Amino acid sequence: MNVLIWFRNDLRVADHPALARAADDRVLPLAIVDPAEWADPARSGRQWAFRAECLADLRADLAALGAPLAVRVGDPQAVLSKLCRLHRIGRILCLEDPAFAELDLALQAWAGGTGLDFIRLKPGAGAPAALTPLPAVEPGPIPPARALRLAEDRCPHRQPGGRPQGQLLLQSFLERRGALYRDGRNRLLQAERASSRLSPHLAAGTLSREEVLAAVAARLAERPDADWVRSLGAFRAALASGAPGARGAVCPPAAPEGAAPPEDIWTRLKGKPDALRLRLAALHAGETGLPFVDAALRAMAASGWLPARLRGMLASVALHHLGLSEQAAGAALAAGLTDHSPPIHWAQMRRVALGRPVDPERLAGVLDPDGAFTRRWLPELAEVPDRVLQAPWRWEGARGLLGRRYPEPLVDPSAARAAGRTLARRPTARVEVIEGAAPRRPASDPTQQLCLDL
Repeated sequence: MNVLIWFRNDLRVADHPALARAADDRVLPLAIVDPAEWADPARSGRQWAFRAECLADLRADLAALGAPLAVRVGDPQAVLSKLCRLHRIGRILCLEDPAFAELDLALQAWAGGTGLDFIRLKPGAGAPAALTPLPAVEPGPIPPARALRLAEDRCPHRQPGGRPQGQLLLQSFLERRGALYRDGRNRLLQAERASSRLSPHLAAGTLSREEVLAAVAARLAERPDADWVRSLGAFRAALASGAPGARGAVCPPAAPEGAAPPEDIWTRLKGKPDALRLRLAALHAGETGLPFVDAALRAMAASGWLPARLRGMLASVALHHLGLSEQAAGAALAAGLTDHSPPIHWAQMRRVALGRPVDPERLAGVLDPDGAFTRRWLPELAEVPDRVLQAPWRWEGARGLLGRRYPEPLVDPSAARAAGRTLARRPTARVEVIEGAAPRRPASDPTQQLCLDL
């Protein structure tokens, strides 16, 4: 049989049951680049650069098995329809993926009407030793960012894509860096090294969640010391709850029945588009006038990554302090992250929207008590004393700084805390989960909820 294997967020040849299932068939490995997906404001050039590198690596690995990857640009159903007709495809295989759930329903109906088998497999082990390719299939180029109309996106410390890069990160984490994970992930100047940094590879599927969990289990079986055991246990728990497609991934909750939403900043500002545009631009530029927030925004712009608590803080500030809608705030933050995974990101934006506002000044006292992280990313605050670093408007020299070298705060931080008292009285929302996991209520600390940081 002629079989088309559709690669989506599973850009690897290891641990790929679709490849194993098609080992005795003639195969057409395919990746589809949907321009509509990449036109989403939540998508960015840094995300495409990472994915393009992953596609190039996957193409090389598949070529070594005998069947190079074909890449096509266009609407998925139109692309599949054309290729199935041209190459007499009888079966389409792909892996289950929550990000494609709605599309898969439509494709299932389309395939049924054309006599095709459209089969989604659960992620798991399996890979063939060799593949038999369909003849006369043009591989097609991997499009550059400009072909997808993605703006130039300078990210000097972006992680490179491709499975070998993910394997190196996993190896270094389990051999050296992982001992620091449990405590170091919340020490901002250590977090970049102490965290595994595997999240973009898990989001793109160059590494499978199962193989990472197996590697962690093998490391624990070596009976490492207590620091390793605690750290790898914390990492395993984070991976189980936050990885793309993991059982129990949270869906956006429905509004509580009978609950009238309280008036909030968004309600008051939604008729003032100029004010909202100004705040959105400040979020993109890292110029909100709130030092710890701006430091986190600039770190994300430079690296495409942040630890979980800073992600949650930015979401909370964007929603509750700046009054941006979930769509606008969520897109702005997602575009800065190389590891953007829509099912996780949008569900967590909803959870943060239903939670209490974060006090960034207070959180800075916990996560950046000596101000080293803030000063690293905001050199214009070098003259500000430590005691007022997170609130430079209280400094006697603020007149020569604010509005000149550093912006005045866009909002009064105390206003969001007052709004938090109203939100705290809001009835608890129902939260739905994927694949029958036990329901979970929104956590009380929204800074820990955007957890695809690993």
